Amino acid sequence: MNVHMRRWVLHVDMDAFFASVEQLTRPTVADRAVLVGGLGPRGTVAGASYQARAYGARSAMPMAEARRRCPVAVVLPPRGRVYQAVSRRVFEIVRDVSEVVGQVSIDEAFLEPVELAGAEPAEVERFAAGLRERIRGEVGVPASVGAGSGKQLAKIASGLAKPDGALVVPPEQELELLTGLPVRKLWGVGPVTESKLHRIGVYSVGELAALRLGDATALLGQAHGAELHRLAHGVDDHPVAERAEAKQVSAETTFDVDITEPVRLATEVDGMAEHAHRRLVSSGRAARTVTVKVRDADFTTISRAETFATATSDLGPLGAAARRLIGVAVPPGTPIRLVGVSFSGLATSEQEALFGNPSQEPEAVPEPDSSAPVADPAPVAAHRSWRAGDDVFHPDAGHGWVQGAGLGRVTVRFETAVTGRGRARTFHDDDPALTSADPLDSLGW
Repeated sequence: MNVHMRRWVLHVDMDAFFASVEQLTRPTVADRAVLVGGLGPRGTVAGASYQARAYGARSAMPMAEARRRCPVAVVLPPRGRVYQAVSRRVFEIVRDVSEVVGQVSIDEAFLEPVELAGAEPAEVERFAAGLRERIRGEVGVPASVGAGSGKQLAKIASGLAKPDGALVVPPEQELELLTGLPVRKLWGVGPVTESKLHRIGVYSVGELAALRLGDATALLGQAHGAELHRLAHGVDDHPVAERAEAKQVSAETTFDVDITEPVRLATEVDGMAEHAHRRLVSSGRAARTVTVKVRDADFTTISRAETFATATSDLGPLGAAARRLIGVAVPPGTPIRLVGVSFSGLATSEQEALFGNPSQEPEAVPEPDSSAPVADPAPVAAHRSWRAGDDVFHPDAGHGWVQGAGLGRVTVRFETAVTGRGRARTFHDDDPALTSADPLDSLGW
């Protein structure tokens, strides 16, 4: 390839992915507000449809708050294996149209099609439209696509194209687009970096670009400052490549001033747990081990960990473990300059915690960490307590899902992704003909 040919990088991002998959496999809620997540006291939103977002509900929000904002929402438990199956189908298509692909998470990837090297924007627009049509037609879920000269611009463009759109940024418009964006939009700009830039009056990417390189590196460090300065000028040569699967997901923050108040420390731990949880959910995995790391004013680093009997992707028990650990990691009143939370012992298969009571915390056990997947629970027959969202099977009606249960009754909507909207039927909750079903059957593949 001619090294001087114009480079085109595309970013594919599945819109409200978890909620979109639920709307696909449960046609009755295709146009309704949907919230995916835990229902327990500490339940959090793992995914929100755009209809729910119109009410102010969003991912990572406490489920109780999301339901207050969007009382009309249908609330469903996560079904990780279904999301993984749909993701595999989507990225099979992506890899079919481009040899160079770097999948970032369960619902997004970068690609750099060789055939687009040196192409005009109109050709890239046609490519993006064709890719989106294939994903919608062959899988049934919406995708947004952004394109630019590098990964940074492609990701920004896909975000601006949402929902269900495409945006190709021509080379002559790149700096104009970047200039007005807040600095937080750049990779590598977190709360601490953002605070440092704000203190010197830098709020936009354009203002960062206007800094002298020496000023940027003096403020942010040689490597970090130089990298952000390059990105602010639209210079992005990061290669598109598959990433090695992470052994853990984590989030940490360094405070400008040491904190000593236990309540403030607990709040910061909650925040880091939520950040790490978002990355966990985006990767389509569950975790067995929670680790809390703190660094005190003397730069002494202390870590404490807790391991569950089974992996979970529910923020409730994961966050509760982080709060317990911070309580034993440092004595009250210790000046803390850094706090971090990580989840490890990652498993890709569906875990029992996703199908059991979301408010029930897994049992903590002292065994060492293990990343081996845990097998799915065996289907439970009759005489069980049904909950909304459970996948069920009836020999006459086929596959369905529980819309509601109580007072000895359970209402089931019988439908899948290929049947269209189905009919609802009500049964005694101990009807022996009604049994738990494999969630993958809701795809109808």
